This record gives sequence, C-alpha cells and structure tokens, in this order.
Amino acid sequence: MSDCYLPRLGGIEVQVADLVRAQREAGDTVEVATATPGDDLAGVHRIVARMPFDLPIHPRGVGHLIRLMSSRRPDVVHVHTGAVSPFAWMGVRAARRAGIPAVVTVHSMWDPVTRGVYGSLRRLYRWDRWGLVATAVSGAAAQPIRLVAGPHVPVHVVSNGLDVAGWRPLHDAPARDRLDEVVHVVAVGRLAPRKQPMKLLRLLAEARAEVPKEIGMRATIVGDGPARTRMERFLVAEKMDGWVTLPGRYSREQIRGLLGEADVFVAPAPRESFGLAALEARVAGVPVVARAQSGVADFVRSGKEGLLGRSFGELVTSVVKLVRDRELRSSIAEHNRESEPVKCSWPAVLEGFRGCYELAIEAR
Repeated sequence: MSDCYLPRLGGIEVQVADLVRAQREAGDTVEVATATPGDDLAGVHRIVARMPFDLPIHPRGVGHLIRLMSSRRPDVVHVHTGAVSPFAWMGVRAARRAGIPAVVTVHSMWDPVTRGVYGSLRRLYRWDRWGLVATAVSGAAAQPIRLVAGPHVPVHVVSNGLDVAGWRPLHDAPARDRLDEVVHVVAVGRLAPRKQPMKLLRLLAEARAEVPKEIGMRATIVGDGPARTRMERFLVAEKMDGWVTLPGRYSREQIRGLLGEADVFVAPAPRESFGLAALEARVAGVPVVARAQSGVADFVRSGKEGLLGRSFGELVTSVVKLVRDRELRSSIAEHNRESEPVKCSWPAVLEGFRGCYELAIEAR
C-alpha cells in the first residue's frame, strides 16, 4: 500500500518499487495498491479518482480497499507512508476491518506539527488495539514515531534497501585520488525547502572561502524542484555560477558516473529521515558530510565513513577539512570502498520485514 508509486519517481516510490522487486525475486507473491494513476503494471491495483493535479487521493478508498483485500486475502498488508499519506492510512483502516495483519513503514521524519496530527489520530483510532507493527527507516526517524505510538505499539528500525554491489566503484584506484584533480563536492536530492538547498549553497560558499586558493574546489548539485530558479539567481548574484553547476535530474546510471568523479558528498538537511543518496555515495567510496541528527548517522560514523556535524557551522568545517586534507579524504574513501553497510543490503532488509510480518500475524 502506497499513496504514490511508479511512474512517479520520488524517494518513497522508487524505494517501494525496489522492495517489491526484491521480495518477488526472493519468492514472495507481492501485489501493490496505490492511488497513483499510470499504465497497467503486473500486480499493481490503481485505485484512482479524478482529482486536481492528479493527487493520489480517493474519497472512497477504504471501501475499494476492503473489497480488494477481501478478494485477494493477503497474509499481511504492508503500508508505506510519508508525512501525510491519506490513502495509505485508508489501507490501515481497511486491513483492520478485513481482519488482515498490517505493518506500517514510515519513510519521513515527523516534525512537531506532524506528531500532533498523528497523536490525535492515535487517540481516535486506538492504534494499540489494532495490532499494528510499525517500522521506521532509521533510528532518527523512529524516535518521534515512538513518542506518538506509545509503549504498546512496537516501532522497529528497518533500513531502506540498496543493491550494494551495483553502487560499488568499477576500479580500485579512482581518478579522484590524483593530486592534480580539483576537489569535487557533490550533492544529490530534490531541490525543495525540506532539503534546504539554499543553505547548501551558502555552505559551499563559506567552505570555499576558507579553502586555500591553491586548492581548487568545484561543486555539482544534482536534482530538480521548486527551489531551482531561486538557486540559479543566487549563484549568479554571488558569482558562484563559475564553479557550482545545477545539471538537473540524473538517472541512476548518471549518478553512478558522477559519484565516480566525486571527492566529497554533502547531505545538509537535519530532518533527513534516511538519506538514500548519501548511502549510494558512501557505498561508491565517497566521504559523506551530513547532520549528526539525521538518518544518515545510521550508516555514516564521524571519522569513519565521513564527517558529521550538529550545526551549519560544523558542516562547513567538515567540508573544509575534507577538501584541505587529502590524506583524510583518501583514507575514508578507501574504508568506504572496502566495507559494506550490511543493514542496508537487500537480504538484511527482507529479513527485517519478514520478522515484522510475523509479529503482525501473531498480534492478530
């Protein structure tokens, strides 16, 4: 169950599609219910209403979902939610009425307003009596969910999954280790306020100002979104357009190629529930700079896989340190190339979800 699914290409949509593929390859029978319009796909049930802007909402979704679940009789319903996911929560209600165990995975970081909304829903629907099993994609994302869910609703951490082998560098001695290379800083993500793209530009500007002029530094920010125009104006106004580029959205293959040229990856958003792009960079052998309070801290330890900071100033300092210190940069890159984030591999993720499914079945 997911409000959004392919052909949309957001973080939740892609991760859910990858999970479906991995579970099917493992021998499970998986079907998808979504409110996202699109072409017919095998095993995908599109419960779509004509809504403005193709919003993934259906006013009579619960009834449709009860009929679907009653006819298909799945062993468990796995619901995927973001910050606001009305159709997905209809799936939880439908599963309860149909008498089917449910697991809910939260892909977002709940802020105080979101916690208040879900706290009201918990009091209204009594989640503790529904036998729900909840999961979050990181330890940081799990904390606010536990505050809302209460002690009688288990909240487990099951990481997002990644094809680790597919993101490994193709050679043992990357070009980025050459002494004559300009240090290349990379960021990947949607250019939306939640990702703080304007702060990212200011971070890059402050870092470059502190880097000795004999050390070259350039930056590439991959992605698209509502902040792009403002970012372009800022680059011109601050004379950064000569060394910072905004190439737009990249395919996975293009991102793999970019990470092969990167020296440092930056993920500055403090409310990053997981940070899949940062995980891809870490697996590709790139040192990662990120917030210590974000989900990235689940797979990046400061001084091991990258550098973590709790404030904007600490992030600037971390970028400067990695740009200036080639030996530190190389040692972290070598560690990242040689070590594997086991909890984020698909076998570990599938095992984690199987355990949650069993708990949900037992709770019914």
